[in-house]
Amino acid sequence: MGKNAARRGEDVALRPLSARSVVLSLLLGLHPPELPVRELVRAVEPFGIAGTTLRAALSRMVAAGDLRRADAVYALSDRLLERQRRQDDAVHPETRTWAGDWEMVVVTATGRDPADRAELRAELTRLRLAELREGVWLRPANLRRPLPDALDDVAQRYRSRPEAAARDLAARLWDLDAWAATGHALLGHVARAGDPSARFTAFAAVVRHLLADPVLPPGLLPDGWPGADLRAAYARYRRELAGEVRARGDGHLREAARARTGQDADSGAE
Repeated sequence: MGKNAARRGEDVALRPLSARSVVLSLLLGLHPPELPVRELVRAVEPFGIAGTTLRAALSRMVAAGDLRRADAVYALSDRLLERQRRQDDAVHPETRTWAGDWEMVVVTATGRDPADRAELRAELTRLRLAELREGVWLRPANLRRPLPDALDDVAQRYRSRPEAAARDLAARLWDLDAWAATGHALLGHVARAGDPSARFTAFAAVVRHLLADPVLPPGLLPDGWPGADLRAAYARYRRELAGEVRARGDGHLREAARARTGQDADSGAE
């Protein structure tokens, strides 16, 4: 790993917590992605978010189309359900044994406006393709994931086997040393983070980083690639966080049941 890549890895982007980011991260990690408002209030307490702040954020998120509300239960909107699917794929990508072929997508549409071009570039990047030259995108054919049908309207798909050495081509398409350096830095942040807010922030950065993992065949990766360790660490954290949320909800139900039992006893005494 080069010195420049190591220095870039040390400068990890850890975004500050907001009520919106905490709510979205909590729901994105749950299946099904929904919680009653009183459970959300309890879930965000460890991050220093007051109930009034949370309720204001929830109202804005419903208005913006981030969340759906049914009675007192908040759930991810359809748009963010797609984001959850992408996040799940980032944590558990489906791969196949690589036989040496590469996927190639050649953009054939012309005269498209800048916004459409930018949207297509973002979509191809999300599909973990990389641009070899303008309009030519490729990656090893080791992923089990469908390409969207709409892609056929603007591009042609091919299978190829480049003459260049596969490992050299992968290193040309992706800055693998920089990704690995940032991944190792994030693992360090995760290990050092003690309080709930610090851990939450670190793991949010882990998820963002995993979304940019090219998920290459092992033979094309540098030594010490941290992808598997990042996925395992985040999977453990997500199970832990979901367990805490469920435990708070169960605790609330037990408290309510005890209160009802006490009221029934008082009523009987009368």
